[in-house]
Amino acid sequence: MGGVRELAASFVVPGPSGVAVRDRLKHLTPQDEKVLRSVGEHQGALASHDLKARCADGLDHSADTWASRKRELTRQSSSRIAGAITKATHDQWALARRCQVAHIQNLAAGIKTLRHRLSLPVGERGTKRAAGGYRSKSEWFCKSRRLAALEARHTAAVADRQAGRVRVVRGGKRLLNTRHHLAEARLTEDEWRERWEAERWFLAADGESGKRFGNETIRVTPDGEVSIRLPAPLAHLANARHGRYVLSARIGFAHRGAEWADRITANRAVAYRIHLDVERGRWYLTASWQRPVVQTIPLETARARGMIGVDTNADHFAAYRLDRHGNPVGDPHRFGYDLSGTAGHRDAQIRHALTRLINWAVRVGVAAIGIEDLDFTAEKTREKHGRRKRFRQLISGMPTGKLKARLVSMAAEHGLSVVAVDPAYTSLWGAQHWQKSLTTPHRRMSRHDAAGIAIGRRALGHPVRRRTAPPPHDRSDRAGHRTAQAGPGDRGREGTRPPTTDRPPKGPSPSGKRKREPSASKTVRDAPRTHR
Repeated sequence: MGGVRELAASFVVPGPSGVAVRDRLKHLTPQDEKVLRSVGEHQGALASHDLKARCADGLDHSADTWASRKRELTRQSSSRIAGAITKATHDQWALARRCQVAHIQNLAAGIKTLRHRLSLPVGERGTKRAAGGYRSKSEWFCKSRRLAALEARHTAAVADRQAGRVRVVRGGKRLLNTRHHLAEARLTEDEWRERWEAERWFLAADGESGKRFGNETIRVTPDGEVSIRLPAPLAHLANARHGRYVLSARIGFAHRGAEWADRITANRAVAYRIHLDVERGRWYLTASWQRPVVQTIPLETARARGMIGVDTNADHFAAYRLDRHGNPVGDPHRFGYDLSGTAGHRDAQIRHALTRLINWAVRVGVAAIGIEDLDFTAEKTREKHGRRKRFRQLISGMPTGKLKARLVSMAAEHGLSVVAVDPAYTSLWGAQHWQKSLTTPHRRMSRHDAAGIAIGRRALGHPVRRRTAPPPHDRSDRAGHRTAQAGPGDRGREGTRPPTTDRPPKGPSPSGKRKREPSASKTVRDAPRTHR
């Protein structure tokens, strides 16, 4: 086991720090839509100019430059709208910087792999831990050209990072690129333009505690009335006092409506965002607020009532329940989903699968769910997996980060904790120690089911294998116990088995000899009678 890497310690994943709920704005009048479009377009233009100014500042950004930008925006809107726009700009710039770091790391990983494989002789076979040389001279030459391209990209990315340059597209780079492929996207130029403009609107406002109903810019009353504070150039469109426009639609959050009502009644901060779904032609309002940081429960408390180990796969969750000693209980459970199709369909599939998983965990009475702390950031490169295109597409399509965040958020609502474990060797060791031993004529065990057991045992703090090595002296327990999951005080953990029958075991033969042939009978037969 000298080549096995050190495993990271398991930990309880912190709970969600925020809440977001959404409802549809129904029965809007044409005037309502006109006002929303005008406000979104005006504030979207301000947000674009502010983002451009922030990117131009680069690393020279300071409190003075921020204050100057906010003053310019206040003249064309209001102080609160200017604050919301500058905050969104700073978040966008910080996100772009984090993505820039991830891009540099990805390029560095590809360059390292290419240099290693190019240094090997052509045709040299690889191992499980390191790729071998390339198959032919032509492939070697093509990869050498790719190495030069990646090095050039890496040099440019590092230079941008050091200079503080980022490249951000308001509206999304993917939607911008769709403009050049309208036929494939089945869109006309007008339909694309409508989507592009809607994505670049800015109809959002941050909450403010102490103000009426928790928000002065976009205000929602407990009875569902929605009003917007119009920017100064659009004040002539107001239909209420103080430059406000009241929408004809009424809002009512079916999910978390009571929690939302408690917050706005107490004048606590609630942020709102209004957006248009161009494809459906519907307007939506999203309310969000922060929760106080909740202290996660200790790891031992999460393990007290057992664990459900979950193995994440491309099309299903493989789950197995374990008691607190690490023993599998019952049969494996599989919760399938389909990650093909649109983003909305994929999201709904994952949400439905997680709902069934959590409901099962609540029914069986466990306190936590164990999952792998997956991160495929460095595993998706062409250089690492070569021609294994289907495998690269497989791991690229698994939304590991989003899945983990959604599981934590949904599990917290049912009082469940999530324990993250190191994913190393779970499939290999699970199949080695559990798949064959649990397979019966009435239970079919897959490699993924066995991996779920390995994940659950690791989350419980037990080794994956069922038993430790025998004691060094003899078969007694003087050197320690052989059962890995039994505690020192557990009775009957390693006792002798009772006999299968009530009869005592047979003793040695009377003659004291072990013979393969049956011994001669010692019974004296009577002489046969003769008839007279």
